[in-house]
Amino acid sequence: MLSTSTLVLRYSAFAALATTVNILTQAACALLYTGRYELYVAILAGTCTGLVTKYMLDYHWIFQSQAVTLCTYTIKFTFYSLTGVFTTCIFWGTELAFAAAGDAHWLRYLGAVLGLSVGYVLKYHLDKYFVFRERAV
Repeated sequence: MLSTSTLVLRYSAFAALATTVNILTQAACALLYTGRYELYVAILAGTCTGLVTKYMLDYHWIFQSQAVTLCTYTIKFTFYSLTGVFTTCIFWGTELAFAAAGDAHWLRYLGAVLGLSVGYVLKYHLDKYFVFRERAV
């Protein structure tokens, strides 16, 4: 079991890393595709890469899960993704609101960072209760 300070430090670092992966993916999408739905394509791609990054880190380093089969691992990832639906709505809503406030890309990325920050705090509690109950920290 992790100490509270170790847990907070790790979770914060991993949230920052997953946020960076998300934002960099969005920026890459914005460079590669500038069509009508660029914002939505970028948000979706960033969400997917951030989700996988955060799951892998949380699975091993936060909740220290012991799923031993591919089936168990897949079920955990499915539940992890489902707990992210509400928090993703917070993230997307915040980013889209900031994007609507102006044309500057930095505004939408600021909205993404803020939305992800709020979402990750909530997501930890949802994951602890619904996904990783066997090793709740």
